[in-house]
Amino acid sequence: MKNPIKIFTNGIFKENPLLVMLLGICAALAVTTSLINGLGMGIATTFVLICSNVAISVLKKVIPAQVRLPCYIVLIAGFVTIVEMMLGAFNPLNLYDSLGIFLPLIVCNCIVLSRAEIFASKNNPALSALDGLGMGIGFTLALSIIGVVREILGSGILFMGTGFEIAIPVISDNPMTIFIFPAGGFFTFAIVIAVVNKLTKKSGREIGCKNCPLKSTCGTRMKESDSQ
Repeated sequence: MKNPIKIFTNGIFKENPLLVMLLGICAALAVTTSLINGLGMGIATTFVLICSNVAISVLKKVIPAQVRLPCYIVLIAGFVTIVEMMLGAFNPLNLYDSLGIFLPLIVCNCIVLSRAEIFASKNNPALSALDGLGMGIGFTLALSIIGVVREILGSGILFMGTGFEIAIPVISDNPMTIFIFPAGGFFTFAIVIAVVNKLTKKSGREIGCKNCPLKSTCGTRMKESDSQ
């Protein structure tokens, strides 16, 4: 029997979709110009992950194998539409305008589709919901870390545009605006990954199936000669 706690924590630490598996980088770098944007995108993606995982798990025996990917995308698109309509109606903290085109593009976010194919289609709804929640929290934490670094260094003000702005001494007088631009996003992303690798003692890891966090789910079998 699979351990629910391990399934939940995998997405936060061991298999973090952004910092370990490097999925969803495009949206991550585009929206993390501020902490609030990162949180908004993370929460929206988490909702879609949980709902799509549960729906696909429930319908896995009904969906024909030959057309499973198009069916997954249709289901995911339905939940993304719900999120987009809710944000468009209430627009908290101007998130609907801030996230822009990247909100509907959650449909083709490889994190959501990969969890549908790798996990939800092979497990029961309860475990699939846990997997979606863990992956969503891990993605949200990663976006928040990158967003807070870029916002502080790029503007010197935290929670900008919320009415609860916090000016950071010294930095607010001399902000490094490059961190708000794409180049700053790439630089921040690289530094965060380097720190994570150092903390988890994975710096210098080899590239290939042997060290892939998904090797147990993709069906690849490693031979003893491959490790030599």
